[in-house]
Order: sequence, then C-alpha cells, then structure tokens
Amino acid sequence: MLAAWRLSQRAVTFIPRVRSQTLNPLPMAAAAAASPKRLRVYSSVSGDGRSANGAGSGKRVGTHNGSFHCDEALGCYLIRLTSQFAGADVVRTRDPQILDTLDAVLDVGGVYDPSRHRYDHHQKGFNEVFGHGFNTKLSSAGLVYKHFGKEIIAKELEFSEDHEDVHRLYLAIYKSFVEALDAVDNGINQYDTDQPPKYVNNTHLSSRVGRLNPDWTDPDQSPEKENAAFQQAMMLAGSEFMESVRFHVKSWLPARSIVLECLLSRGKVDPSEEIMVLDRFCPWKLHLFELEEELKIDPLTKYVLYQDERSKSWRVQAVGVAPDRFESRKPLPEKWRGLRDDELSNDIGIPGCVFVHMSGFIGGNKTYEGALEMARAAIKC
Repeated sequence: MLAAWRLSQRAVTFIPRVRSQTLNPLPMAAAAAASPKRLRVYSSVSGDGRSANGAGSGKRVGTHNGSFHCDEALGCYLIRLTSQFAGADVVRTRDPQILDTLDAVLDVGGVYDPSRHRYDHHQKGFNEVFGHGFNTKLSSAGLVYKHFGKEIIAKELEFSEDHEDVHRLYLAIYKSFVEALDAVDNGINQYDTDQPPKYVNNTHLSSRVGRLNPDWTDPDQSPEKENAAFQQAMMLAGSEFMESVRFHVKSWLPARSIVLECLLSRGKVDPSEEIMVLDRFCPWKLHLFELEEELKIDPLTKYVLYQDERSKSWRVQAVGVAPDRFESRKPLPEKWRGLRDDELSNDIGIPGCVFVHMSGFIGGNKTYEGALEMARAAIKC
C-alpha cells in the first residue's frame, strides 16, 4: 500500500525545475501585454477575419465581442499556452462566417465539438461536466481546461502528461480554481438554499474581470478600447491561474507527500492508529481528509501532533468532522478544557502541559512525549 501511494522521489524534487519565467505571472503578463506579436486582440472588420491594420500570423482563436466575462478571458489565455495554439491571435466577433474561418472558437457559436476546437456552452442541451466526480456544468474556461489542462500542467512541470503528479494537479487545480469560474458563469449557487445571501462578495476573480469592461460612462466605447480591456482581462485571469499552478507545485504537492507518509506511519506512533504525527509542519487538513477517503482509512485520525515553530512546544489538534467545520471528531476531554500549565499537568497527571482550548479542539505540551501522552489519554476518554 505504501509503495502504491507514495509520491515518487521525482515528484518531491521537481520544484526547482519549474520554469520561473513562466510561473511568474507579473513579468509574463507584462511581456505579453507589451508585445503585439505575442498577444494580439482585435475585432474582425472584414470578411476574411483579418483586422484593418494587417493580418496576424499563425493560428487565430475566436471569442465574442461586446461585454466579456472571466470564462472566455481565461479560456483564451489557457488555449494559447498549448503547443497547437501558442501565440495565436485572438479575434473577437459574433459573425458566424468569420468564426467558421478560425482555428478555435470559445464561448460563442453555439457548438461544442473538440474535434473542431469549438468550445461554446450556451447552446440548448449542453450539459458537459469535468468528470472525475465533479458535476458542475462547464463554461468555456472549463472546456478548455478539460481538454488542455494536462498538457499545460505537464509543460510547466516538464513531465509527461501521463505522470501521476500531473493528473493529481489537474484535478486539484480544477477543484480549487476553475470549477468556481464555471459555476459563476453558469449561475450555479455555491449552496443549496432559498435564503438570500447574508452579504455581497464582489472581490472574486469573475467580478474583478467583469469590472475591466469599459464603463458605460466612458465616452470611448470603441472596439479598440474594448479589445484592450479584454487583453487586460486575459492577463488578470491568466496570471491568477498561473499563481494557482505555482502554489500547487511548490506547496500543495509537497504537503500532500508529507501528510501521506505520516498518515501511513500512524501505527508506529500508537497502536490505536488514531494519532498522526507531522514530522514537518505543513498545511495538512485538506490532504488528510482527501487521503483518508482515497485510501479508505479505518479508523479515522482523531489527533494530529506537530511542533509549534515559534515556541518549539508541541500541539495536539483534534481533527474536525469536515475540513470546513469547527466540530471535532473527538475533542480533547471536557475536564481538561480551559486549564493551563501546572494546574492542567497536575489534573491529568502528564508533565509539561501548556493549555487546552475551551472548545477542546487543540492543546499543547512542552515536549513531544508529553503531547503524545495527552493524545493517548484523550483517545481512552
């Protein structure tokens, strides 16, 4: 089991190989915005789909003109990261005759046909989802990511597309970044409820991209102004996508490796297999829940021990019933809660105790041995 689920050594050591010039969104965005040869956005004004000021070179990717949204902005950015459409010009039009001449079309045209690189999601009967357990209806961004996401990630990691870590990142980035854009664009609520939201959130990426549309009060409503704004939208959405890739490569994947090893070593910590020790602190909660589900772990982990980097003391944290819930699977005993230092140590008979929170979700001890004894005693309560 350990051999089957352990991340390869290559997966742990690949981080320095990531091309910094590609993963650094601000220089990349600035370079793309400054270079019309690298990214050219224009509206087609003649029958052959070329702009009035000269034809673009290479492939051409089309999307609609008029008000733009985050999904086609990101979709256009992503498809230009592929080998097939690298450096393609972006043509913004709704003219079906022009759209038919383009190499790929996103978010317009009423057709989803990946064999012809048509990626619209507005047509009647469209119900495409990402799969792999995800059921959110796709937007044009999700469609491009579904078909090209592995290629994009593999190129950034300099791995083959069939590498297991490429697949892991492909799913993780859809879950944490792309799916929300699909849902927002398709008008899917985050929660199943008939109650109105308690607050307005206009800070998410879709809102910020939307605000880049030319304001109705602006006297300049020209296609050129609109196309320049769309180019900004592509850079904004794309840079945040690349930041997500960078986070998953440099933080998410190594943390998953650490949690996996520690989870599979629980039996060496305590015979109950309900106590996990992090030999190196990292973000662990989401990984623990996902790995327990993937590996069909039984019994579930009740406590996680890790060293506090500032005080060098040890923490005993009760695992929640879910990643986003405050309730614990097994909170620390009620009689310990709110006590500190010698009073706590004397009450439970374990030296070096520091505290137990009033809710019982976390406690502390000066030493690893003391923290482990606290967890073992809590398991038996």
